[in-house]
Amino acid sequence: MLRRAPRTAGLAALLAAATLAGCTSLIAGRPSAIFDLTAPGTAMAAHGSAQVLVPEPTTVHALDTDRIAARPGPSEYAYLPGAVWSDQLPKLLQARLIETLQNSGRTRAVAKPGQGLLIDYQVVLDVRAFEYTSEGAVADFIVRVMDDRTGRVIRSRGFRHVVPVASPGNGGIVQALDQAMDQAFVEIANWALG
Repeated sequence: MLRRAPRTAGLAALLAAATLAGCTSLIAGRPSAIFDLTAPGTAMAAHGSAQVLVPEPTTVHALDTDRIAARPGPSEYAYLPGAVWSDQLPKLLQARLIETLQNSGRTRAVAKPGQGLLIDYQVVLDVRAFEYTSEGAVADFIVRVMDDRTGRVIRSRGFRHVVPVASPGNGGIVQALDQAMDQAFVEIANWALG
């Protein structure tokens, strides 16, 4: 297991490589790897009757991209070299949260805006962080459950998970981000639909 100082140095080295080599492939529009996230399977025995809407999550501009974010310091962003998400991050997280809520077995239906359902509740996600840092892979979300008929927030809560990066390179970082998202989304499904 790496100590904190070498891990921070490793993050700095990875981001320096992005500046020197990776940015060229991203600017040219040809990333060397496209990564996806997978929704956890959280099926429960009970079936709910609620119909739930999941709007596109909100986030800062630096995360509203298909590039995979890293934080070399608390006030700066960088991106993994040659690697992108399969879609813009907010749309990708929206799709995986919808899938997670569907997999829970606690709803009648889950949809995104424009799919024509009569909605009971909205699960609104704000992405505070979804990035690689010296701590590891960080998934940090604020979630609000809203009554769709009244617009009233029924409950609100933060969910933050940090997963150590087990193997070096973009694949290991993405795997840890996927695990951090899975842990958060299982908690969100249990909390929002419980």
